[in-house]
Amino acid sequence: MWLISWAGYLAIALIGPTLRYSVSWEELSSPADTIYEKRVIYAFWHRAVFAGAWLWRKAGAAVMVSRSFDGEYIARTIEKLGFVAVRGSSSRGGATALLGLKGQLEQGIPVVFTIDGPRGPKYVAKPGPVLLSRASAVPMAAFYVALSDAWVLNTWDALMIPKPFSKALVRFSAKVQVPAEADDAQMAEFHRQLQGALERVTRFAEEHVARVGSGEFPIIKS
Repeated sequence: MWLISWAGYLAIALIGPTLRYSVSWEELSSPADTIYEKRVIYAFWHRAVFAGAWLWRKAGAAVMVSRSFDGEYIARTIEKLGFVAVRGSSSRGGATALLGLKGQLEQGIPVVFTIDGPRGPKYVAKPGPVLLSRASAVPMAAFYVALSDAWVLNTWDALMIPKPFSKALVRFSAKVQVPAEADDAQMAEFHRQLQGALERVTRFAEEHVARVGSGEFPIIKS
């Protein structure tokens, strides 16, 4: 466990600084002085976790991590990068984890879900952000990190390991607030909207990542 977590951390720490990131937002009122906003619930696909971890390392964000062997080494790895690991998943300890994430939001700390994790199915969003948004009165948003050049592993999530000096385009969706009084039918609709937002930002980032470094997608300091 010690060796695996340190190997993961060192791989991210070595490759991450070479990546050339650009960020794009659907909302015109995107933050001008930061990559991400606080008190927002973010969701992204598990396959982009490597590039996402380097991008988010300075945010001190809280992440739900499963209570499994895989979850344990992931928690140890991301904690080395400055994240807060809140243990639980959709199948084990989910309610307790959501309560812990709500507490993090109340402290002004952003929350990030690898939304199709911990074991898939790939590209199918779980309802965690929708439930947390209703409980916390904090909006949710989707993002994706596309890579111009990556090794794609033969895993359930088709995990992307960026090759050094790859371009990385991050696309954020517009924020959506789930009202506290939302009923089951409305919750299902917000869940559908989250799924759509994830698919939309993924498609945009994949289609435009080759243009990172152009005037439209300038490289940022990550």
